[in-house]
Amino acid sequence: MVRMKLHILLAERRLTQQELSYATGIRQSTISNYCNDSYKHLVKEHLNILCNFFNCSVSELIEYKQDSP
Repeated sequence: MVRMKLHILLAERRLTQQELSYATGIRQSTISNYCNDSYKHLVKEHLNILCNFFNCSVSELIEYKQDSP
């Protein structure tokens, strides 16, 4: 299962979803979906924006955990 770690990055930097939305131009509802793992797909442009904003790699933003059998 692919999971976003955006909520962790936000907490570490003491930012709200609204502040991130304003700073990046990504809609707040989209950021909320990423934080709650309720997204249907990841937008490549959003990954680029978020990695640039947080100065991180994709592996710090997304993790893969194998589903339990």
